[in-house]
Amino acid sequence: MDAISFVHNQVTKQKELPAFRAGDTVVVDYIITEGEKSRIQQFRGDVIQIKGEGSTKTFTVRKISNAVGVERIFPLFSPSIDKITIVKRGKVRRSRLFYLRDRVGKKARIKERRV
Repeated sequence: MDAISFVHNQVTKQKELPAFRAGDTVVVDYIITEGEKSRIQQFRGDVIQIKGEGSTKTFTVRKISNAVGVERIFPLFSPSIDKITIVKRGKVRRSRLFYLRDRVGKKARIKERRV
């Protein structure tokens, strides 16, 4: 184990998060702090990539809001993430789903994976 990964493991608190992968539809509850108040906001969309390793792991979630595609990158072990809920599992054949950016409507759907 090198020094960088040792420090990352000591500093970050590992959360119990569900195992998800690209193509899954998730709801990310994250904490927004505005001044002294804080609230939980939900971001529901499809995971289009998971990137990095260890405590620097991130995932990108894409949703369509008012006919505009919105993507947000979340650090997996961020303290501002309250919980992650998996809505449905997607059946995809690749780990980076950037082709969804060019698709609209029914073409942008992801088939559901049967468990």
